[in-house]
Amino acid sequence: MATVDNIRNSLIKKLLAVSDREFLKALDQLVATTTKETEVIQLTDEQHKLLMLSEDDIREGNTISQEAMNKRNREWLGAM
Repeated sequence: MATVDNIRNSLIKKLLAVSDREFLKALDQLVATTTKETEVIQLTDEQHKLLMLSEDDIREGNTISQEAMNKRNREWLGAM
């Protein structure tokens, strides 16, 4: 697996070869918006409880696949 430094250096080498001004501006904007500090979101007690219940469901195997969920949704929509 590549280290962060290896990835960064590889990107720098590739960027040095780019001469498209608009591409570089768009990439600069993308990097600028993704490197900002992430806002901490405060959950309500109810939201926290729902997340804990979800974690319990996952631990206990009370889940279904996305494919099974899609099938259920199609059947439900077909019954309408």
